Amino acid sequence: MKPVTPDAKLAAVVGSTPLPRTELTKKLWVYIKKNKLQDAKVRTQINADDKLKAVFNGKSKVSMFEMTKLVSGHVS
Repeated sequence: MKPVTPDAKLAAVVGSTPLPRTELTKKLWVYIKKNKLQDAKVRTQINADDKLKAVFNGKSKVSMFEMTKLVSGHVS
């Protein structure tokens, strides 16, 4: 897969080095699980901390599916 470059907001979460989308998604999930940001009751919801709010356009909660769409806007 062709590497993508995260912008500054996304780089705060996954790092700034170019990487394939699959690796970017893996790193994002590592961050989410490490910081316990997956909602305990509704497992498909992600509760954003300050770094993820910047990536999620200010939203404090997004679904896994919406997360993928929002992250796409932060790569080139």
